[in-house]
Amino acid sequence: MNEFEKNLQPRSNDVNDSAIGFIASFVFFAVIFGIAVTVQVIGS
Repeated sequence: MNEFEKNLQPRSNDVNDSAIGFIASFVFFAVIFGIAVTVQVIGS
């Protein structure tokens, strides 16, 4: 029998994973926004 068939419910908390995903995506878009603002200021 497969290991994943025995343990159907993971013991980790989903709040931690979703918080990490939210923070990572927020930081990514903040960096993209910062680069765009920098390019706009330098270009003007």
